[in-house]
Amino acid sequence: MAKTSEPTVIKKYANRRLYNTGTSTYVTLEDLAVMVKGEEDFVVYDAKSGEDITRAVLTQIIVEQEGKDGQNLLPITFLRQLIRFYGDSMQGLVPGYLEFSIASLTKEQEKLRSHMSGAFSSTALEAIEEQVKRNSEMFERAMKMFLPFGLGGAGVPPSTDAVDAAAARSTPASSSDLDDLKQQLASMQKKIDALGSDKT
Repeated sequence: MAKTSEPTVIKKYANRRLYNTGTSTYVTLEDLAVMVKGEEDFVVYDAKSGEDITRAVLTQIIVEQEGKDGQNLLPITFLRQLIRFYGDSMQGLVPGYLEFSIASLTKEQEKLRSHMSGAFSSTALEAIEEQVKRNSEMFERAMKMFLPFGLGGAGVPPSTDAVDAAAARSTPASSSDLDDLKQQLASMQKKIDALGSDKT
């Protein structure tokens, strides 16, 4: 089905059947997963109440995909920590952080794929770990800028210099970022090795 500017409407009936109003056919969760992978937008409504249940259906798709052998994306530790955030004071920040992180990973996916072509190298793992670390730091700085009295510490807004530094660091990554990261990691490793040799 061709992509349109308007999301496709999916209706869910009491018998749990899903009806695609765009193609006038019944569909499965697997069909909806294919639509998501094809970047075809859709919304799901309860056929009786008219309630938007898109979030619940997308969650069901994830559960179904996680149930397939060899397709697990969500580590158990991540799932447990995510559950702990429900009802926690940090709950409001979690959706923004997750969206920020996945958007960053999506943006950098071609670079990461090039590192992982052939064998899954340690270089690729280092790049992923560094990307996660950078996401955390950038998100924390962004939160301090927008919520200075919530996360800024002691109710004190960040200084102008801190805001400028955060803004400068949050600019889009250049194509040589991974090379710079490799050099920084190599430099840090040399320092660690030097410290180790001094102690012996």
